[in-house]
Amino acid sequence: MTEDEFLKIWLTVPEPKPVFYRLYHDANGMPLFYSMEDLPGTYIEIDQPTFSRNRSDVRVRDGQLVTVTWKTTTKLVPSDTGTPCHPQDVTIVVSETEAHTKWSKRTYEGN
Repeated sequence: MTEDEFLKIWLTVPEPKPVFYRLYHDANGMPLFYSMEDLPGTYIEIDQPTFSRNRSDVRVRDGQLVTVTWKTTTKLVPSDTGTPCHPQDVTIVVSETEAHTKWSKRTYEGN
């Protein structure tokens, strides 16, 4: 192969397509999927490390990616199962043979 043939081949090589990373999301900012394809839908451009993490605990707000922090609250609630307590004082544990109200823990999560 001559130098001219090499240069002719080199000049005919097509330009590579640009690489982009996208997070597609719904109207509420909930992530739908991460993609490197040009697909129809609402998306934001993200960087490669964010794309690699592929986190689902994020939201899109005002065009920016925001990590959701969950707030957890645990409360005592009346229940059919749980610890039997005095009907007027939850701090007094009583036998199941006495009049009682059963209490158990319930965990609430939100963002």
